[in-house]
Amino acid sequence: QVQFVESGGGLVQPGGSLRLSCVASISVFNSYALGWFRQAPEKQRELVATITPNNSTNYVDSVKARFTISRDNAKNTVYLQMNSLKFEDTAVYYCNRDPRFGRGWNWGQGTQVTVSS
Repeated sequence: QVQFVESGGGLVQPGGSLRLSCVASISVFNSYALGWFRQAPEKQRELVATITPNNSTNYVDSVKARFTISRDNAKNTVYLQMNSLKFEDTAVYYCNRDPRFGRGWNWGQGTQVTVSS
């Protein structure tokens, strides 16, 4: 059974940075396109960044030029570097399979990111 463990969230001021990590218990990790998702209070979960096995990336417009997704296949880990954080980035962040390429697996516990002054 696939499991995701997200970490790296926290409280940060506007304009600050955080780096999120997600370790996935996936065999053949490097075969899958993965993504970072987020869910703000009373909002639906949204896909914010994706990365394919060959490191092609995509971002939702609201995070372009601020967030960078990357992966380390040797560590079964996907990262999300978040810079120039805004109040509206506050959410619980999760990783999972890129839904464009197949059904996702069970969600992890996520990691809370709070942007506040």
